[in-house]
Amino acid sequence: MNKNSVKKVVLAYSGGLDTSVIIPWLKENYGCEVIAVSADVGQGAELDGLEEKALRTGASKLYIEDLKKEFVEEYIFPTLRAGAVYENKYLLGTSFARPLIAKRIVEIALAEGADAIAHGCTGKGNDQVRFELTIKAFAPNIRIIAPWRTWELKSREDEIAYAEAHDIPLKISRETNYSKDKNLWHLSHEGLDLENPANEPNYAKILEMGVRPEAAPDAPVYITLDFEKGVPVALSGEKADGAALIEKLNELGGANGIGLADIVENRLVGMKSRGVYETPGGTILYHAHEVLETLCLDRETLHFKQHVALKYADLVYNGQWFTPLRKALDAFVNSTQETVTGSVKLKLYKGNIINAGVESPFSLYSEDIATFGEDESYNQNDSAGFINLYGLPLKVKALMEQKKLV
Repeated sequence: MNKNSVKKVVLAYSGGLDTSVIIPWLKENYGCEVIAVSADVGQGAELDGLEEKALRTGASKLYIEDLKKEFVEEYIFPTLRAGAVYENKYLLGTSFARPLIAKRIVEIALAEGADAIAHGCTGKGNDQVRFELTIKAFAPNIRIIAPWRTWELKSREDEIAYAEAHDIPLKISRETNYSKDKNLWHLSHEGLDLENPANEPNYAKILEMGVRPEAAPDAPVYITLDFEKGVPVALSGEKADGAALIEKLNELGGANGIGLADIVENRLVGMKSRGVYETPGGTILYHAHEVLETLCLDRETLHFKQHVALKYADLVYNGQWFTPLRKALDAFVNSTQETVTGSVKLKLYKGNIINAGVESPFSLYSEDIATFGEDESYNQNDSAGFINLYGLPLKVKALMEQKKLV
């Protein structure tokens, strides 16, 4: 890339270590104007003082875009309704935020007439793929600058030293230098002592959204979640929009030690990484939605949807949100959710989510048929013929093997 041709860059800016360093680095190495863009996806206090910091470190201006509503309605809830979980544990908190953020950055870059878009993702991570696939989907010809792949800084310690030399204010030190990502849905922790999977996480030190299960109250908390077509609409009888509902569940779940996940996961780029995730509200929502689906979906649809959920999770994790396949899978998921309406009662207790009842006007469960008591709805003698036909291939195979032994 000809650095002299880059006059204006739009930077995906969080105010964390990477992007704080990148603003002066871009100005030093490209001599360009830097416009910073921060997305409000529910990270709260992390946005405080961000404009002053961005301008102080060399940005010409800062956009702060409130994307919480879009995040919940167009990214979180579709993934929830799909039941998508990566490698059985990861609820995709960072994964589905990146395409939303990148799409808005592209829109601003095009409106500003920028020559390039820059991000602070490392060359070892998944986020570089998520950002850049989205950029390619909406601005295929714009240039992308990824400093981590080209600059002389080789570690977060190098970045801290660079920041200190350039008088860049940081909220972390070398001792608290965890790599974190926070939004409305979750908080992730990576780095330092967590890089060794043999180390137990120091939860008392790192947790921000809740407490350890053993520190949770001794009394359980009961909640009820109401869903309409797979979308949560009310908590314990009170209607709430998506963002407010998730925030309240984060409080309840966090206080009861819900939603901690310590994972060694397979990154798209080929390596394994270890992270600790806090997803209190999301863990409750996934559990409740799954319980309701057991009542409302027939066996074949439920089982096939579980296959779809695996592929959906891979697409989201791998940055393939804006692909024809994900859109097509959404059409299938939307069809399955037509009858996923009802109420789920749960008991939260010391890190556990315990089922306490479920009901739906579309329930496929029939007590008259399933009862162990006397009934006139099911003729148990019918099962003999069913088993004979269902087991016929096994019987034929066994007879053939007996003939071979004679």
